[in-house]
Amino acid sequence: MPKHIFVTGGVVSSLGKGIASASIAKILEAKGLKVAIQKLDPYLNVDPGTMNPFQHGEVYVTDDGAETDLDLGHYERFTHSTLGRENNVTSGQIYYSVITKERRGDYLGGTVQVVPHITNEIKERIRDVSRNKRYDVVICEVGGTAGDIESLPFLEAARQFRHEVGRENSLFIHLTLVPYIKAAGELKTKPTQHSVGTLREIGIQPDILICRTEKKIDQAMKDKIALFCNVEPEAVIEARDVASIYECPLAFKEEGIDKVICQKLKIEYKAGSLHEWKKNVVDKALHPRHLVKIAVVGKYIELQDAYKSIYESLKHGGIANDTGVVIKRINSEKLETARSLEQLKGVSGILVPGGFGSRGIEGKLKAIQFAREKKIPFFGICLGMQCAAIEFARNVLDMKGAHSTEFNKKTPFPVISLLEEQQNVKDLGGTMRLGAYPCQIKKDTLAHKAYKVDEISERHRHRYEFNNEYREKFQKAGMRLSGVSPSGKLIEMIELEGHPWFLAVQFHPEFKSKPDRSHPIFREFIRSALAFQEEHGLKISTPVEPEIAKAEVPMKEKGEVHA
Repeated sequence: MPKHIFVTGGVVSSLGKGIASASIAKILEAKGLKVAIQKLDPYLNVDPGTMNPFQHGEVYVTDDGAETDLDLGHYERFTHSTLGRENNVTSGQIYYSVITKERRGDYLGGTVQVVPHITNEIKERIRDVSRNKRYDVVICEVGGTAGDIESLPFLEAARQFRHEVGRENSLFIHLTLVPYIKAAGELKTKPTQHSVGTLREIGIQPDILICRTEKKIDQAMKDKIALFCNVEPEAVIEARDVASIYECPLAFKEEGIDKVICQKLKIEYKAGSLHEWKKNVVDKALHPRHLVKIAVVGKYIELQDAYKSIYESLKHGGIANDTGVVIKRINSEKLETARSLEQLKGVSGILVPGGFGSRGIEGKLKAIQFAREKKIPFFGICLGMQCAAIEFARNVLDMKGAHSTEFNKKTPFPVISLLEEQQNVKDLGGTMRLGAYPCQIKKDTLAHKAYKVDEISERHRHRYEFNNEYREKFQKAGMRLSGVSPSGKLIEMIELEGHPWFLAVQFHPEFKSKPDRSHPIFREFIRSALAFQEEHGLKISTPVEPEIAKAEVPMKEKGEVHA
């Protein structure tokens, strides 16, 4: 049986439990331990697949087709783990399973209750992670904040789990906040004390405290926190703000969190070097030789987490090229009414990401046309590829009114249409083309130059596809269909002849990129942007991302379905 670490959060949300969990896993992997990570989410949606990105952020897709929380992206980027459906558990899944069993008569007429039925189901899901695979450590991140009513069943299940497996086999790490009060010029520990008190009221005593802070926590303050929160002083870990999230494993190790974990879980302590991570990831991220500016033209641009994996993958492509990437986020909806495309000037690459619904589509088409005509490196992902096909049909093939049937069912030229297997789908959740699918790459293409192999596997999340009726016309006009499914029926990648670097893909390569192993397409995209910048003598003065004006976009967009 593996050791289990439960990571909880307190005081406020968005403290970075996901990054903390991933960082701990990275440190333990460096010691030669095999680690799995699981996210326990308290919301009642079965998964985030139908949620608006403005409410939840991006949906991270795994190889087995699960639509999961974006924290799983952090887990995979920081570690060697390949995660799946069992690594993200929601309250919706738990209650759905229990109610299904009750309707089937599995409980033999008994009264179904939160304790023991819901908590037992949660414990089974925790055990499922290591049921068929061998792990040394399983890290379970509990979503929400201590005190939230939604999180209580998960916390109670974790408390029971520890009682069943014993203290030498389980550990609680609580992530909290030590705020700096500027007027007083002091850090304050009271929020941490209250947060730990809330956990202790439900029977959980944290073993380790990770304290988020702007300022350094001195030893006297660590001693105070330890005294009032009933932990050892060495178990109070400072988590000061860092310039790059990839510094977090180094900072935690410097604080000695790995020694405390090994001591409490009776794991033989091995130093475990993070030297390669520091040299190949952190140093290059913090001190790049070059800078390049990339425009990301999207419709959920105001929320940082909506395109989290894309932003991180751009940084990975930069690391691979010893380059800092300045990301200029552009709201595609505002491009629709813009008299000029001034916002796009001065960038060395344009990326158009995925999304759902018609809002902002015309702005994306404008950006793609600008990239095509000005010979600026262009990268389209999912909806970005579909928009590239629509723009090409309208402005090169002179198919006026060309569109996707997702946005205009009566378009005279449906260059993008519904997947055949999606025609009769009624339920929206979990019914798209999801997960990893193979793709065959044609030789002598940008794609083949990047991957250097003939067949790849990439993750998908879409319902619509390139309409095969227009294959021949597109190819004759100079659009190469560089990647297709093994059957040859589905177009997965397109490229533009006569353009320095114009590549669009139907899948989501951002889900397979890591800081120490950049995805090949992101690596080549940044390389081409650097070449464009040098050729045109563009100068980047600062790596600081410009402020993004808050968009007037409702949390629930009328008539827009996000699945």
